[in-house]
Amino acid sequence: MHVHFIAIGGSAMHNLAIALSRKGIQVTGSDDEIFEPSKSRLQKQGILPENIGWDESRIHSRLSAVILGMHARADNPELAAAKKLNIPIFSYPEYLYEQSKDKIRVVIGGSHGKTTITSMLLHVMAKLNLEVDYMVGAQLEGYDCMVRLSQTAKYMILEGDEYLSSPLDSRPKFHLYKPHIALLSGIAWDHINVFPTFENYTDQFRQFIRLIEGNGALIYNREDAVLVDLADNSPELKIIPYYTPEFEPTPNGTRVFFEGRQFDLLIFGAHNLQNLMGAMRVAQQMEISPEVFLNAMNDFTGAGKRLQKVAEAPTFVMYKDFAHSPSKLKATTAAVKQQYPNRELVACMELHTYSSLQKHFLPQYNLAMEAADYAIVYYSPEVVAHKKLPTLSNKDVEKGFGGGVQVLTQTAEVLEVIHQHDWKNKVLLMMSSGNFDGINFEDLGQDLISNL
Repeated sequence: MHVHFIAIGGSAMHNLAIALSRKGIQVTGSDDEIFEPSKSRLQKQGILPENIGWDESRIHSRLSAVILGMHARADNPELAAAKKLNIPIFSYPEYLYEQSKDKIRVVIGGSHGKTTITSMLLHVMAKLNLEVDYMVGAQLEGYDCMVRLSQTAKYMILEGDEYLSSPLDSRPKFHLYKPHIALLSGIAWDHINVFPTFENYTDQFRQFIRLIEGNGALIYNREDAVLVDLADNSPELKIIPYYTPEFEPTPNGTRVFFEGRQFDLLIFGAHNLQNLMGAMRVAQQMEISPEVFLNAMNDFTGAGKRLQKVAEAPTFVMYKDFAHSPSKLKATTAAVKQQYPNRELVACMELHTYSSLQKHFLPQYNLAMEAADYAIVYYSPEVVAHKKLPTLSNKDVEKGFGGGVQVLTQTAEVLEVIHQHDWKNKVLLMMSSGNFDGINFEDLGQDLISNL
């Protein structure tokens, strides 16, 4: 087999390319720009394109398939050449399905928690020495590639993103996986550039449920009212609810109480423990008992960039988190305050996504940071302009959050405000899907500790 990637440098695409190469498939690719870490990873695998740019001569009749990334445009010359030669063209999710047709597919979906739940499952599978294929949407510590494809694994765990599949395919990615075991963690409106109304967004999850294989299982968060309605109207499936367990904070994390037993964990926060229960129910469908699962989770510290401890001193701790949606922002802020009730919490978030920078979406953030003692919201007017969105004012942002937040528009201002604080007996929580246009969180944490 010979598979060619158009836009091989993408964060998801390069992982799939590496996985196919490791499986023994001949892989080539092209892109008009390839950044780190994709560039080094492709080079190490020996599949980095020799030249940057599109070249239709790379497309020939000996190709078994072409995989089209989101970065490529519909008028891409290599794509046109592939169509002319009638070479099978797949989107990223379509080809993942092709590679997992003969496996039991486990798809983790929902507006939030997907990466965390997927990483919990992978942690347990690794600890139990159980083979599994997977695709994860974020880089996890200890993995050099976030896609694994084999001839032998019984299960394939797929993080089920609801965003579009490719420039030619407007179907959400998770509609293409056809799971045997599916989990939905919750529904909170996102991607408003594609799903303009909450009803339209919710309908994508309704369709996903319909695409679960016959006699399949739907595991869902019973504390999400929208999911309850969807699940209750799916009688043909095996319906398995999960809930936040009884728990209490400990100095090192959390003690969870389940079926008369207690389990000490390093993670904390109600939303993390909710994710834990969802992952546990998925594992149960994969023939791993709850007790075995929870014992295996005793040293799990979290998924990459998901409530990750950056720096710690006796009277100070700093976390970073990928939180950017209103629901995740609220859950993460509340979780950290619950874990450190006797410390002042300074929460700082960046509006970075297309949805979050829209004036009419901002009211979704109302009271999302109310658990913080001091809240900072940062956005870059340059990013707003780059995304070709209407301008925002600080007053628009403050109003959207319901007041009680300090709105800043320069990275230097964020750092200045942070450095003005006395950090004794305090917690700093930095939340963004970006990096505040250049803040190095690790350096900041060490700098604050050195000035205590």
